[in-house]
Amino acid sequence: MPMLSDPSAKYRPFPQVPLQDRQWPSRTITAPPRWLSTDLRDGNQSIIDPMDRAKKTRFFDLLVEVGVKEIEVGFPAAGQTEFDFISWLVQSDKVPEDVVVQVLTQSREDLIKRSFESLEGAHSAIVHLYNAVSPAWRDIVFRMSKDEVKQIAVKGAQLLVDEAAKRPNTKWQFEYSPETFSTAELDFSLEVCEAVMDVVGPTKDWPIILNLPATVEAATPNIYADQIEYFCRNLPNRDAAVISLHTHNDRGTGVAAAELGMMAGADRVEGCLFGNGERTGNCCLVTVALNMYTQGVDPGLDFSDIDKVIETVEYCNELPVHQRHPYGGELVFTAFSGSHQDAIKKGFEAHERQNDEQWRVPYLPIDPADLGRDYEAVIRVNSQSGKGGFAWVLQQTQGLKLPKKLQADFSKHVQYMADNTGREINAADIWDCFKQTYYLKVDKRKFRLIDYEEARAADGDRVFSGTIEVDGEEQRVSGRGKGLISSVLATIRETYGLDFEVCDYSEHAMGTGVDARAAAYIEWTLPDGRSGWGVGIDEDVATASVRAILSAANGAAHGPGTPRF
Repeated sequence: MPMLSDPSAKYRPFPQVPLQDRQWPSRTITAPPRWLSTDLRDGNQSIIDPMDRAKKTRFFDLLVEVGVKEIEVGFPAAGQTEFDFISWLVQSDKVPEDVVVQVLTQSREDLIKRSFESLEGAHSAIVHLYNAVSPAWRDIVFRMSKDEVKQIAVKGAQLLVDEAAKRPNTKWQFEYSPETFSTAELDFSLEVCEAVMDVVGPTKDWPIILNLPATVEAATPNIYADQIEYFCRNLPNRDAAVISLHTHNDRGTGVAAAELGMMAGADRVEGCLFGNGERTGNCCLVTVALNMYTQGVDPGLDFSDIDKVIETVEYCNELPVHQRHPYGGELVFTAFSGSHQDAIKKGFEAHERQNDEQWRVPYLPIDPADLGRDYEAVIRVNSQSGKGGFAWVLQQTQGLKLPKKLQADFSKHVQYMADNTGREINAADIWDCFKQTYYLKVDKRKFRLIDYEEARAADGDRVFSGTIEVDGEEQRVSGRGKGLISSVLATIRETYGLDFEVCDYSEHAMGTGVDARAAAYIEWTLPDGRSGWGVGIDEDVATASVRAILSAANGAAHGPGTPRF
């Protein structure tokens, strides 16, 4: 059946919110919200095989480790397994003093009582009550009037008060959700919440949590923000309520809705690590937190070892974190495009030179090191890459800082290899290609330095004398020049008839300390105009330059410029 040519016959646009003087668009997020993880409840009920006790415990420990202070640990009335885990968690001293566990219950007497029983002995806890209030649920599911739906909430709120009074040793907090808030009439949601507050009697020092869920995301995030601002501005006794958000991702904008909702006045965000949850998932707490971090706001959550977080989440949920998931995905800090790689490489070089800590690297909104990632995986090479890509890889893995013209010379060899293999080229591939191209591999050389010494003649010339292996046979050779390089060139010209000139030379240290080595680069030209590069690496910078000349001699002897790999 094809899609409708006129979808308006079946679907209606979501209505606007009557908020003419909205304030949220001009606000910014300057402080973190209260965070509530619902991984062990909403997330757990959304996976194919729900977590067992061991996995739930491991996930709970992870949430505590990253700094989540409010954790929804389950739906105790859902079954004995859920009840037993929650009861065990509370009674086994697994919950730190500064962490509050939360349970969810529908507004039914037996379920509410069962929920309180699961929390026996808790030092503090939140009981989260909900019932759906939107027209679709009232008319289709419940077949109830508005007043009947409101009475469900009121009766449940009274049960919260009564059951908590039976357990005075626990510090209780109450949360109420007008479920399906985002598709309900705003004034009716306000009416129901006000009725619940009248029963509970919250104060500024003991507020109720009012959770306003986008149970199904049905509109753009700005409309959800309008709903939140309208609710906050029209709620009586606003100081006695913590406004919480629980967004879903049906339209792909769950994170944006939560962020705009905070700008609209919300105090708390509920969600899951990496956005697990029913259908398309919940708001991703990792993304919201690190979005704040990149704006200079401490989110109060620690993702400095994000790979450990991912490992635990993937193990417990048995679902992969997508390679493109913001901040956590395997490829989110990776550039294959040549222009991207060049910009990133220059950004890192500029960052090393600047005098402040401000992060300004193109294409990277956050420093991967802040999340425990290294820089080696930032640039990866395939057929779409440019010279900046492999140059970065060689710098990161081998310490080589190739001159620009040498990058251009080597790029055609890497491109040839990438085109012919049809796959990503890894660091080992690039290094092997580099060694073959510039004759750093023993089996590829015509000329190989065995040893040498340098002396000064009476007329001031430098005298090079040494042993060079030529096609597998060692020969003693010598030559004179104004310096070491010119004396080696003279030796090559006079002994082997290779007449090439050095038109550029550079060198640099590779690393620091006693284990530091040196790299030398020589650009050479033949009388017929052909040119190429020689590369030498050694613990001694002078020897590195000699090796670079012999590398150039190998290139001149074999014929430069043709990719061979």
